[in-house]
Amino acid sequence: MTSVRRGSGSDVAGSRPYRPGDDAHSIDWAASARLSSAHGADEFIVREYLAEEAPRVVVLSDRRPAMQLFPSPLPWLDKPEAMRQAAELVVEATLAARGFFGYLDFGADEPAWVAPRTYRELPEAALGDSFGAQEDNLARAFEFLAESQPPLPAGTFVFERRWDIVPVVIQDPVWERSFPDVGGVVVPLYDQTTQRFAPVRLTPREAARRREENESRAEALLDRLRSLDLGPVLITSSDREAIFQAFLEWADERVVSRGHWW
Repeated sequence: MTSVRRGSGSDVAGSRPYRPGDDAHSIDWAASARLSSAHGADEFIVREYLAEEAPRVVVLSDRRPAMQLFPSPLPWLDKPEAMRQAAELVVEATLAARGFFGYLDFGADEPAWVAPRTYRELPEAALGDSFGAQEDNLARAFEFLAESQPPLPAGTFVFERRWDIVPVVIQDPVWERSFPDVGGVVVPLYDQTTQRFAPVRLTPREAARRREENESRAEALLDRLRSLDLGPVLITSSDREAIFQAFLEWADERVVSRGHWW
């Protein structure tokens, strides 16, 4: 986690003129050369970095009925398994950074809340199989998290710092991000009201309409998140290596965009 203090992290805090005693490795030689050329004198610019501190990471799980798809033995994306694998990778990354991991979901009547602490494996609460959350469960989870405060000794002086939100979008590439050409073929469609599959025969025109709607909705979701300056991680597989690669691609894009997604 990036601190507000200056230190030896990787995020640039800013630049300032060189002062006696500064480490020579902190000198921005390219900027110094340009400034010296412009002023006709030797001037040096020092680049300052922000310190790195142990991160406090909380995973918020969306446990609406739609996130329970698709059950075995169907050959499509197993969302519960993808959620578990993604959370395990976050735990491992947090542990590697010597950070603190927490968990929260509103999949049941009472929130499943595990305060951030040091874990070497996924907390039991994150392995729950309850998928009865309401549509506004994530909004309520953010409110819960905003109101929760870590215990601090009396007289402690702190700076308020907001959470950095990283959306992890888990969508089936066949049925949610697109729609297959199944015109004239009987296919099982999931009814979220009855929570059952029903056989449905679609015409080629209906299949094309669903494909257009799904692709537009999927892209609109990612565009909406980016417009809020929230860089999403897109997961379309429950395979651990594929999920790990999705996080790596997100990290590379974050470096290139310097944390600005829009």
